[in-house]
Amino acid sequence: MGKTTNAQSRPRKPLSRERVLVQALKLADKQGIEALSMRNLAEALGVKAMSLYNHVKNKDDMIDGIVDIVVSEIELPETESHWKKAMRKRANSAHAALLRHPWATMEMVSRVNIGPAMLRYVNATIGCLREAGFSFEMADHAWNAMDAHIYGFTLQELNFPFKPEEYSKVAENYLSLIPADKYPYLNGMTQQVIGGKYDGIHDFEFGLELILDGLDQHCDTL
Repeated sequence: MGKTTNAQSRPRKPLSRERVLVQALKLADKQGIEALSMRNLAEALGVKAMSLYNHVKNKDDMIDGIVDIVVSEIELPETESHWKKAMRKRANSAHAALLRHPWATMEMVSRVNIGPAMLRYVNATIGCLREAGFSFEMADHAWNAMDAHIYGFTLQELNFPFKPEEYSKVAENYLSLIPADKYPYLNGMTQQVIGGKYDGIHDFEFGLELILDGLDQHCDTL
C-alpha cells in the first residue's frame, strides 16, 4: 500500500456561507464582477457547483452577500461625534472601501441592498444626522447628497482614461482641438495644466466639504 499524502489525509474545510462569500469577494476583486459565476467560484473552492446552492440561493444572492461585506468595511458614523466630523470620516471610509473593491460601486447603486451591514450603515447615518438636529426629510436629503458625491467621484476615479501623471502630456495633445478664439476658458485652463500651474487632479475632499458646508446652513436653521 502506498503512503497517504498530507493533502489526502488533511480534512477538507467544510463549506459555509461565509467561506463562499469571502472567496466570491476575492474573485470579484481579482477578475471583476462579470467573471464571477457559480462555476468559477466552485472551481476556486475545489467543490462542485451544486454544493454552493446549500449556502447561496443564486448569483444574485451571492452578489448581495459580497456587497454587504464591502459595506461592513465602511466606518459607521458615531452620534457622539460632531455630525460633520462623523460624516467626513464616513465618506472617506466609504470612498476607500469602494476603491479597494472596484466592482462594488455599480452594484451598490443598481441593486436593492438590504443586508445587515447595509441596514446598520444607513441606520447609523440617519441616526447621526437626526441627533444633530436634522429632520428625517433633511437627513434623507443629506446622506443621499453625500452618497451621490461618493459614488460619482469613485466611478470617475476608477474609470478615468488617464493617470494623473499623464494629465500635462494629454492636455498638450488635445490643445489643438480647443483653440483660444473659440474656447477661451477651456483653453486657458488647459494651458495652466500644461504649464504646471495647476495639476488638474480632482479633489474628493473639496466636493465633500462643499456639501457639508451647505448642509451646515440647513442644520443651523432647524
